[in-house]
Amino acid sequence: MKILAFETSCDDTAVAIVEDGCRVLASVRVSQVEHNEWGGVVPEIAARLHAENWRGALEQCLGVAEISITAIDALAVTQGPGLQTSLLSGTTAANFLAQLYQKPLIPVHHIYGHLCSVFLDRDLNTVQFPALVLTVSGGHTDLYLWKTATEWEKLGGTLDDAAGEAFDKTAKMLGLGYPGGPIVSKNAENGDRNAYQLPVPNLGKDSLDFSFSGVKAAVYRLIETRKDKSRLVPTEDDNFINDLCASFESTVATIFTKKITTALAQHPGVKTLCFVGGVSANTHIRKALETLSQQSGIQFLRPEKLEYCTDNAAMIASAAYFQKDRATSAYVEADPRLKL
Repeated sequence: MKILAFETSCDDTAVAIVEDGCRVLASVRVSQVEHNEWGGVVPEIAARLHAENWRGALEQCLGVAEISITAIDALAVTQGPGLQTSLLSGTTAANFLAQLYQKPLIPVHHIYGHLCSVFLDRDLNTVQFPALVLTVSGGHTDLYLWKTATEWEKLGGTLDDAAGEAFDKTAKMLGLGYPGGPIVSKNAENGDRNAYQLPVPNLGKDSLDFSFSGVKAAVYRLIETRKDKSRLVPTEDDNFINDLCASFESTVATIFTKKITTALAQHPGVKTLCFVGGVSANTHIRKALETLSQQSGIQFLRPEKLEYCTDNAAMIASAAYFQKDRATSAYVEADPRLKL
């Protein structure tokens, strides 16, 4: 079954064609660098660029796959959550094409797409259920017990900032630019991970929820102590920025490993740990979770390629394959607060 999918939940215009939930025939993503100068995504700019980019991305995708849109079995689209105006670009395009070519349309939840990203370029039997899934994407930091491909239970989520947002805000406070995740990680490579003791929140020994506001506040206080006339003051032997980035990244890894350890104790039958979403591209955090999995005797999976960690349409097509029963000929409305 060949599914053509659109993903426009935030600032990347993505189109992909996936066969049988795992074989990626083509995956195209057009990034919007225009947001960098604003230090974050501007919804109005994102919506305009999605409207300009989706046709070209579609044509490129069909060209790479060497397939006609008439040979597609179904279309899929991210229904939510996300930015309202961005989601509208994707749902409008998908609805239009579904009606034009008389194809069924499958609405997909963005986070479920991230769960299914571990199937891409792999055999569908690779994931051993039940699995724990740590989803760290944009404004989401959630932990799920994944029972079957189409059945899951949310175990915990962030109570304030998501991890990705904390990375972005740390980079912004240090004047490093946007998006913050890759920049903080790059600086952390040359830093001392034990330079600063940042707080690891205690939400109760059995809690599987997350909190990053305290870590972010501690970073802010450290930066404030180094400011002179509102600017950081580096010297030749000053490694403050690198050390702070390294300490921050290490603290986030510690928070994740503690929660996963608690979750494994509560669910001893778990066979796989999946780490998905944009932050799963972070090498240090990935290695920490991979080590924990090895020590626990369970399988560890993250998306096969880095491009499947960030928002992409291939994961939406994979998710749609498992939710074929949701296919509809009716108009699919964008829902920025869609619940999983």
